[in-house]
Amino acid sequence: MQISNSQAFGELIKTERKRQKVTQAELAALAGVGIRFVRELENGKETCQFGLAIGVAVTLGISVTASTRDS
Repeated sequence: MQISNSQAFGELIKTERKRQKVTQAELAALAGVGIRFVRELENGKETCQFGLAIGVAVTLGISVTASTRDS
C-alpha cells in the first residue's frame, strides 16, 4: 500500500487496529502513547510526532518502508 499523506497513514492504522480487535486505549498502552495521540493519528493529524507514529505502526505489526521515485 502506498501512503502519500497523513490521512492515508491514519486510515491504515485505524483499519489494522480494528482488524486486530484492539481498542484505541489498548493500542495506546501497548505503544506507550496516550489515547489522544492514537485518536489524532488515526484522524490524520499532520503534526503527530513521526517517531511515535512509526512506533504505533510497528506495535500493530505494520512494516514501514520508504523508497525514492527512482527505485
